[in-house]
Amino acid sequence: MFKNKKVVLGVCGGIAVYKAVELLRLLVKAGADVSVIMTRSAQEFVTPLTFQTLSGNPVHTELFNLYQEKEIGHISLADRADLFLVAPATANVIGKVAAGIADDLLTTALMATRAPVLFAPAMNVHMYENPIYQRNEACLRELGYHFINPAVGALACGYEGQGKLPEPEAIFSAAQAVLAPQDLAGQHLLVTAGPTREELDPVRYLSNYSSGKMGYAIARAARMRGADVVLVSGPTFLTPPQGVTLIPVVSAEQMRKTVLDALPKATAVVKSAAVADYRPASLSTQKLKKSDEDMTLVLEKNPDILAEVGAGKEGRVLVGFAAETQDLLKHAADKLKRKNLDLIVANDVTQAGAGFDVDTNIVKLLHADGHVEALPQLSKDEVAHQLLDRVVELLKQREAKTDQV
Repeated sequence: MFKNKKVVLGVCGGIAVYKAVELLRLLVKAGADVSVIMTRSAQEFVTPLTFQTLSGNPVHTELFNLYQEKEIGHISLADRADLFLVAPATANVIGKVAAGIADDLLTTALMATRAPVLFAPAMNVHMYENPIYQRNEACLRELGYHFINPAVGALACGYEGQGKLPEPEAIFSAAQAVLAPQDLAGQHLLVTAGPTREELDPVRYLSNYSSGKMGYAIARAARMRGADVVLVSGPTFLTPPQGVTLIPVVSAEQMRKTVLDALPKATAVVKSAAVADYRPASLSTQKLKKSDEDMTLVLEKNPDILAEVGAGKEGRVLVGFAAETQDLLKHAADKLKRKNLDLIVANDVTQAGAGFDVDTNIVKLLHADGHVEALPQLSKDEVAHQLLDRVVELLKQREAKTDQV
């Protein structure tokens, strides 16, 4: 979302300014060209040199300094922004913007910009709850300004409550969502992720190496693009994406029931979970003790959730995954056909950068018409957006067919 994008980061005064430094680092790492505007109060907490060093651009602090020869600073900054992000945003600055007051560089640039604006408020809990502040925020929201709600926790003033600046990663995700195309608005996506666990006894289970990172990236990207998302997840250590309905499950049977319950509302289903193919035929109520003899486990087949959804998919778009160690295209094409999929994402988990529990993936996209696309090594977030681009096209094709009928 941020590659080659110009972001103006407004930094207001407050103890949370240090988090804006980390937010700047995330933006620059994602490929954004960031220009920082600091209020005088912000400079009391962190020096402009810190932001200048990390951004690689001059930090702007004064209203009447020219940005470049023949350019008026606040107008230049306002015009070139693809996104205007204010973090931390104080009650003072939010109130000024709501009232149309422009008396310093930050508020003047905010008044002049036509770029989307995202505020990340940070303040004392009583200030946040004050009806005057709430009126100002409501006014700006109604005018199309974006807000990320402050977090709840211990505040620097000693109080406990809502008003804490969210973590930089959360603000970064909110900024991504503002820039993302809303081409999935009105769609309901059902996404599965992670492994399943098949209990053997009270202390042991059968499972696999899936981390859930790919499925969580898909859910996060779909929500950014406007979809209502239900994420059915096996056990992981991941933080659920904001705005996504998470339904945790453990076993394949639990995942099957949850998926089938959520299926009627779904317009598209992305089954990225690594569901166990087999489970123990019997469950021991007590821990199985070690003995001198070898142990034989009898396994029985788990239900094939993807095949069951494919058999009754009706007008839905259905995407599956194939994690293979050999004959990748052959096995993926067979799975695509047998399970009545519209698209399958295939990856060789033996490849470096494409296996479990890494942040990148190398995939091939196999379409129902036989077309195969090979993607280079990308982050799982990038793979998620590439996949959703195809889902959007498939949904458009379905809608066009429906309109013709």
